[in-house]
Amino acid sequence: LSKEDEAATGSDEIEVRREDQDKINKFSRLHQREIVLEEELKLKHVPLILPPQKEKEDLDDISSELELADEDDKIPYKIGDSFISLPLPEVQELLSTNTTKIEEEVSVLEGKLATVREDMSELKVELYARFGRSINLET
Repeated sequence: LSKEDEAATGSDEIEVRREDQDKINKFSRLHQREIVLEEELKLKHVPLILPPQKEKEDLDDISSELELADEDDKIPYKIGDSFISLPLPEVQELLSTNTTKIEEEVSVLEGKLATVREDMSELKVELYARFGRSINLET
């Protein structure tokens, strides 16, 4: 708030009740949860959040490269900390499985993020209705 806004609202101090403080605390927790979920989504490919992200993009690049490989080649595939040489069809199947798994994880994360944002929006409405300009919930 600007100095003028603070001066204008200072004369009409609103008592912060326990339930108001609980709502403010809940909003803060939801905001922190939103940040964590967004960071998790950055590791996946999520075109709705930001530019294409790392994990899905890497799998797409690898799939494109494998299309150029010879059927008889053994392809090193990383499992945990080890690389195992596997036939091309098997590697392509594993990549397909991993891509599907990532897409499912992204869907779950997007659902959680939507729920968190919806809850935050409801709390904003309630808190701004109670406190007006004397509270700042912009994230």
